[in-house]
Amino acid sequence: MTAQIHALPSAGVTIAERAPVARFSLRLRAANLPAARKALDLALPDRVGAIATAGARRALCLGPDEWLLECPEGERPELPADLPHALVDISDREIGFRIEGPRAAELLSIGVARDLSKVAVGSGRRTAFDSAQAVLIREDDDAYTLSVWRSFAPHVADLLAIGKAELNTGL
Repeated sequence: MTAQIHALPSAGVTIAERAPVARFSLRLRAANLPAARKALDLALPDRVGAIATAGARRALCLGPDEWLLECPEGERPELPADLPHALVDISDREIGFRIEGPRAAELLSIGVARDLSKVAVGSGRRTAFDSAQAVLIREDDDAYTLSVWRSFAPHVADLLAIGKAELNTGL
């Protein structure tokens, strides 16, 4: 009897759940941007998709008057009470996944209907992964962060695992 051993190609991608971070949805008018930037000590970007960082904190512009703020768990951004704004803690709403490796974009393409090569490194987008609302950030050439609502996280994790297995078997 002959045993055959087949070497399966590596999927070239890793998937990991991100450590918890504090997340906040910030809404404010463009006229209040300078005061908010000063109070937060963070250059809130004014171009949709752009990201600004300051130490362990970052801000992603999701719309003309909307930002996703991330900071270390337990930290809360402070804005003056007399500055008209809405700051909502959404930390428990979302789960983040880090997808990285040479085939990360290929794996994400199973659920994201956009050309990921056109998402610049250091930028992000609100999008959908399969049927789940998501925020996708391109961290590096071959590294992405995908954040989805907690209720969709098992579905997204399952699809990512299936996609990775398919990459491994060459389907």
